[in-house]
Amino acid sequence: MELRQLEYFMMICKELHFTRAAEKLHISQPSLSQQIKKLEFELGIPLFDRIGKSIALTEAGKIMKAHAEKVFYELEQAEAALRDLNGLQRGKLRIGSLLTCVNYLLPPAILKFKRLYPDIELSILGMKTNDIHKGLLENKLDLGIGFLPIEIEELEYIPLYTEELSLAVPSYHPFANFEEIELKMISDVPTILLPENYFLRQLIDTYCDNVGVKLNPVLEMSTMESLVEMVAEGLGITILPTPYLDFLDYTRIKTVKLNNPTPKRKVGFIYRKDKFMCTATKTFMDQITDISQTIYENKQEA
Repeated sequence: MELRQLEYFMMICKELHFTRAAEKLHISQPSLSQQIKKLEFELGIPLFDRIGKSIALTEAGKIMKAHAEKVFYELEQAEAALRDLNGLQRGKLRIGSLLTCVNYLLPPAILKFKRLYPDIELSILGMKTNDIHKGLLENKLDLGIGFLPIEIEELEYIPLYTEELSLAVPSYHPFANFEEIELKMISDVPTILLPENYFLRQLIDTYCDNVGVKLNPVLEMSTMESLVEMVAEGLGITILPTPYLDFLDYTRIKTVKLNNPTPKRKVGFIYRKDKFMCTATKTFMDQITDISQTIYENKQEA
C-alpha cells in the first residue's frame, strides 16, 4: 500500500465521483481507477460499490477511510512538530470562532500575530459552536473559540472569559428609560432572536424557562447584525452579549442590563487533545487572552 494510493482513495471519498476526483488530483480517470483497483486487490476487498455512474463506500471502505484519516492526521502533526522544532515560521493556522469574537476580540490579535508571523497563512472563520466542534474533530481547524463547557471526549478546552448578556431595545422604547430591568419584565414582549438551533438562543431560552419568562419571538434571524438592525427599526427587542453591543455603539438602540438573573455565557479555547500545539498557536492564544483581559478589566473599572 502506497501513501499516494491513500491520497487517491481519500479524494474519491470526498467527491464520490471518479472523474471529479481525477480532475482534482490532476491525473486521468483511467489512471485513478487503475490505482484504486490495485489498492482493492492488495487489500482483498472492494472499497467502493459501483452502481452505474454512482459510487458509495462499502463497509470496508468506511473502515479504510477512518484509518486513512488518522494516517494523514498523524503526518500533519509530525510536520507541525518538525516545523516548530526548526523554528520555521511558515504553514497554516486555521481558527473557527464565534461571530461576536470575530467582530470585537480577534482583530487586535490578528494584527499582532501577522507582525510576528508574516509568512503563516492565517484563516479566521466565523462559525456556530457545533460547526467549530465538527471542524476540530475533522481536523479542518487547528483551534476553536466557542461556548463552554463542552462534553466531547476528543476535545479539550481552556476558559477565556465570562460575559454578560444584555437587552437591546430601540432608543425610544419604554425599557430605554431604565439602566437595568429584571429578566421577568420581558415576558410576552415582542422579541427578535437567533434561530433555535443556535447555542446563544438555547442559552437565552434556558434562562427564561428557569424564571418562568414566556418569550414572544416575532422574528428569527441568523446574524446578530440583522437582529440589531431590526431592533433599531422598532420590530422588537433582543438579547445579545454586552461587549458586542458596546462595540457597536449604535445610537439607535439602548443597551439595558438584565438582572434577577443576569444571563451569562462562558467562552474559551477549544482544541483536539491529541493535536500538537505549535508555538504560533500558543502565541495567538496568549494574544487573545491578553486582549480579553484588557477588555474586561476596563469594563469593570468603567
